[in-house]
Amino acid sequence: MIYDYEVTTGTGEKLSLADYKGKVILIVNTATGCGFTPQYEPIEKLYKDYGTLPSLS
Repeated sequence: MIYDYEVTTGTGEKLSLADYKGKVILIVNTATGCGFTPQYEPIEKLYKDYGTLPSLS
């Protein structure tokens, strides 16, 4: 289950996904410097609709 995983944030901190139990989680896996970004338009819309969202990047 997703809540069994721990991830490392962009600042090197460990974060348990169990901390987000009961919340909506959107996981976007991207390549650094990837030029194929038209698929990000729906993600940009989420940001515009809901404002700042927590990010692990």
